[in-house]
Amino acid sequence: MDERELKRVVAGVVGREAILDDCAVYPLGEESNLLATTDMLHESTDFPAGISNREIGWMSAAVTLSDIAAMGGDPALVLLAVGLDRTSRLQDILIGARECCEAYGARLAGGDLDAHGELTLVSSGIGFADRPVRRSGARPGDLVGIVGVPGRAQAALEGYDMFRGYLCTPKPRVREGRALAAAGVTSMMDVSDGLLLSLDDMRLASGLGYAIESEKIPPLSGVPAGIARRFALEGGGDFGLLFTFPPGVILPPLPELFVIGTVTREPSLLVDGKEVVISGYQHHWD
Repeated sequence: MDERELKRVVAGVVGREAILDDCAVYPLGEESNLLATTDMLHESTDFPAGISNREIGWMSAAVTLSDIAAMGGDPALVLLAVGLDRTSRLQDILIGARECCEAYGARLAGGDLDAHGELTLVSSGIGFADRPVRRSGARPGDLVGIVGVPGRAQAALEGYDMFRGYLCTPKPRVREGRALAAAGVTSMMDVSDGLLLSLDDMRLASGLGYAIESEKIPPLSGVPAGIARRFALEGGGDFGLLFTFPPGVILPPLPELFVIGTVTREPSLLVDGKEVVISGYQHHWD
């Protein structure tokens, strides 16, 4: 059983709408919304070998800031709960988390500590958005875009060390998310679990289909073409943005922005005209 199957259990308790987006949304008035999100990371499953404690702290804040960015929001606060296996690790973890927060306009505002057999961090964030961009807003005929080159983090994980920074210190696309929301994109999410899984999440949220052209996905320099294609479609950990927009929308001139496909009425997921098996990063239970 994987985590997406278990989401059906969650949906049965809190409702389907509560599991569709990167953040929970709480309206504060006609033009303001509070965004809240949380992420749990374990050393054995989420942190690559060789990562420093400072990078662990950065990554733990970055995944939460990325959720806020994916809804077009402005991050405000991050709370970090640390299940600590060794006390000597704490200071560098907190410094890394603080540095990430400050880089993207947020404040590391507190959290919790306890002893734990495996290093475990729970990062929670608060942000604000005038018009949160949800995963479900796509319309047939919209175009599909991405910000960022998918597959770089997976390439680093599999030994292509020139991409290590994308794996260990991912950059939340906060500025880009705000710009895309202001331009009028119809749906958006980050691609932390891989492009195919993210497209499938958007498909399930919208009830529509997505047709992607792999030749429009930017290549990974220094990686053989067939391997690069697998990394781009299935690799997690990139924290770029996946979004849809009507053809008439003028997109902001953002670096690493690529248009890679279209939204279809038939709820299928196609790559180069063929249905694909959905794969990517997921937690599993026996």
